[in-house]
Amino acid sequence: MVAVLAIDSGSQSTKVSVVDEVGRVHATARVPLRPYELGPGGRAVHPDDDLWDALTVATREALASYDGAAGEVVAVGLCGIRFCRALLDAEGRLVEPVLSWMDTRVAQPVGEDPRVVTVTSAGGYLATRLTGVRRDSRASHQGVLPPERLMPELVEPGGLLGRVTPGAAEATGVPAGLPVHATANDKAVEALGGGLVGPGTVLLSLGTYVTAMTVADHAPEPADGRYWLNDAAVPGRRLVESDGIRRGMWTVSWLRRLVSAAAPDPVDPDAVESWLEDGARDVPPGAGGLLTVPDWLAPGHAPHRRGMVVGLDGSHGPHHLHRSILEGIALTMRRHVEGMEAALALPPARLVVSGGGARSDLMTQVVADVFGRPAGRPAVVDAAAVGAAICAAVGQGVHPSFEAAVAAMVHPGDPCRPDPVAHATYDALVTVHAELGEAVDPVLRRLAGGRDG
Repeated sequence: MVAVLAIDSGSQSTKVSVVDEVGRVHATARVPLRPYELGPGGRAVHPDDDLWDALTVATREALASYDGAAGEVVAVGLCGIRFCRALLDAEGRLVEPVLSWMDTRVAQPVGEDPRVVTVTSAGGYLATRLTGVRRDSRASHQGVLPPERLMPELVEPGGLLGRVTPGAAEATGVPAGLPVHATANDKAVEALGGGLVGPGTVLLSLGTYVTAMTVADHAPEPADGRYWLNDAAVPGRRLVESDGIRRGMWTVSWLRRLVSAAAPDPVDPDAVESWLEDGARDVPPGAGGLLTVPDWLAPGHAPHRRGMVVGLDGSHGPHHLHRSILEGIALTMRRHVEGMEAALALPPARLVVSGGGARSDLMTQVVADVFGRPAGRPAVVDAAAVGAAICAAVGQGVHPSFEAAVAAMVHPGDPCRPDPVAHATYDALVTVHAELGEAVDPVLRRLAGGRDG
């Protein structure tokens, strides 16, 4: 038995896990990231060197808590946030803080700067810091690409990014010389860790960015916005991905922070989250007449949009609002998933939920009730950790193929089945919810000063 170190550098936190060759997690550590620094013109950056700083703390904590039960840690699988941009100098250090995927500049060509030697992804930057080699996963290098002279060397998922340098070993606690293997963009890695390697399943990723993915052989290039094609974490394959919610489960964190700030004494955020969840279970489906449109960060095609909660009266409290946010996410994603399936002429598929939101029994039940489908969860709901471990295990030869690794390392949990009465309630709401955003669009355009035309 051997283990690998799985690094999942996400939008809100960095998670590091020790995962063995059959997918059991023996140790894990999670280090929250600092809030984005927001600026004029749609700027959103990870402050200072936050991604690297969080990685060094998380790796040390995970390795310190590992008891060696699975044997030697033989490799690292590194997963970073997609569509970020890191500008590196000749020493492989940041010229400026990493641009978040929410920063408007990542959709624009790279400007001229004599200090910049390499333009890479968030994962590519962390790989450079760990190994001293300017390599990135081909399945992570997406979006508006830099000139070829500024590109890092690209390798396929499972390929070798390099080996941990003595300096990185001192900073992270990861043994020097340990091989670091490429994964893919974070959503594709999560899909792999959720077992999404063939047709017939839709994986709903409940993270900061909420989206849905499926595998459709020979899917045509999209003719409209109902889906797009994303590189998979299996070399040579692609995923079909729906439209999504840009600040999905982040909105739950936003409410938790509001409630915590309103408390007269300091409150443990985890205790607030449990209190919100427990109380929201007692709120009937429909949240007492509340409808939430989760556009806390406007979709790219409609920059005038804002999040909204409609239907408030004096009977509502934090638990109604919490449930309404969960329902708003699920109702929005039902439309996106059904739109993707219709565009691909696919029947309703088996539904799997993963990511941070899938840890919530209430969120999983709401998803099942809204969709009217059983919602399965992998045994390890933080599927990106398992996906990163799979890439490292295949790259290191622990498993002979991605298919063999998935069969050995991904284990389904018991599905959450929809309640027929709750599903009927949501069936009546889904059209109303869809029409709400369009109905308020003229007001939001006026508030935005008509800047989107």
